[in-house]
Amino acid sequence: MRNQKVIAFYIGSLAKGGAERVVVNLAEYFYQIGYRVYVVTKLRETEEYEISDGILRVIADLTEEEVSENRLQNFFGRVKKLQNIWKEIRPDVIVSFIKKNNFMALASAKPLKIPVIVSVRSAPEREYAGKVYAALVRIMFAFADGIVLQTKDAMKYFPRYIRKKSVILPNSLNPAFIRPRFTGERRKEIVTVGRIDTNKNQKMLVEAFLDIAKDYPEWTCILYGDGEGKDAIAHCIKEHSEGASVILAGRQDRIQDKIYESSVFVLPSYCEGMPNALIEAMALGLAAISTDCPCGGPKDLIVDGVNGILIPVGDKEALKTALRKVMDSAKLREQLGVNAAQLADRLHPDKVNEMWKTYVESVYCRE
Repeated sequence: MRNQKVIAFYIGSLAKGGAERVVVNLAEYFYQIGYRVYVVTKLRETEEYEISDGILRVIADLTEEEVSENRLQNFFGRVKKLQNIWKEIRPDVIVSFIKKNNFMALASAKPLKIPVIVSVRSAPEREYAGKVYAALVRIMFAFADGIVLQTKDAMKYFPRYIRKKSVILPNSLNPAFIRPRFTGERRKEIVTVGRIDTNKNQKMLVEAFLDIAKDYPEWTCILYGDGEGKDAIAHCIKEHSEGASVILAGRQDRIQDKIYESSVFVLPSYCEGMPNALIEAMALGLAAISTDCPCGGPKDLIVDGVNGILIPVGDKEALKTALRKVMDSAKLREQLGVNAAQLADRLHPDKVNEMWKTYVESVYCRE
C-alpha cells in the first residue's frame, strides 16, 4: 500500500491565464507538502507557466492519427484516453478546471471510482452558456465529489443539491506581489493589466481617460497586456488622444515591478471570476476602481469607498466620475490604497493553500 498521496490537476493547457496560474500555484504547493503531483493538460502551448521538475506533466489530447472526422467518436476517444491516464497514474483525487474539462474529468474518472473535484472559474452562466451546457452542468455536477466556486454570486446560480457539495475558495495572492507597500510619491499613472479583449473592456477605460485627460495633463494611462482588441484601441488612441498620454505597453514580465509605484488600477470588465490582476494591484496598495461585474468577484474584494471604488458595468460616465475623484485627491488615493493593501494578508498563499488542502483532503477522506 502506498503512503504518498497522489493528486492530479486537469486543465486545457498551462497558457498564461488566471485559471492556469491557480493550477500551477496549487500544483507547486501540493508538491512541496509531499504529494505526488500530476498536471494533465489537453495540449501544450508555446508560452506557458513553468512548473517544477518534480511535478509530472501529461498531455491527454488525441494525436493526429487518433483524430476522426466523427466528433462523437473523438469525444469518446478523448474520454478513453483520459481513463487510461487515470489508470496509469492512479490519483487519489482529481481537481479539474473550466467548462468542458470538468465534464471530461467526470466522464472519464467516475466509472473508475476516482474522486473528482470540479472548479468553476468564471460566472457559471457565462462559463456554461446555452441550454445544452446549462442542462449538462446540472446533470454532470451531481456526480462530482466536490465543487469549488469563487464567489457568493456563483453559488446562487446552482440548484440546492449542487450547492450542498460546493465551497467558495478564493484565489491566493501570487507570492511575487507580497512586498511592503510603496510609501513614496507615486507616479501619476492609471494602469490596467490583462488580455486586451471585448470582455476586459479596456476600450471604455481609454475612452473615459481621453474624455477628461485635458484636465489632467500630468497623468498617463497605461495598458499592460496583449490580445485581439489591441488594434481597435490603438486606432482609438490615434484618432482621439490629442496629446493625452495613453500607452499600450504590451505583455510584460515582472508586472509587479511595473505597477508598484503607480497610483490607480482600473478593472473595467464585463465579467470576471475572482480577478487575479485586481487582487495583485490591491495587495500592492494601488487605489482600485472596478466594475461591479458578475459573478461578483470584485464586490467580494472591494468595500465601495473603503478599499476601492465599484462602478456599474459598462458605465463610462461612472468611470469618468470615479477617475476624477481619485485623480483630484492624493489623500483619497492613499486612504484607498492603504486599506486595499490589507488584502495581502487575507489572501496570503499560506492561508489560501491551507484552505484548499483542507477541502481536498475532506473529499479524499470521504472516499
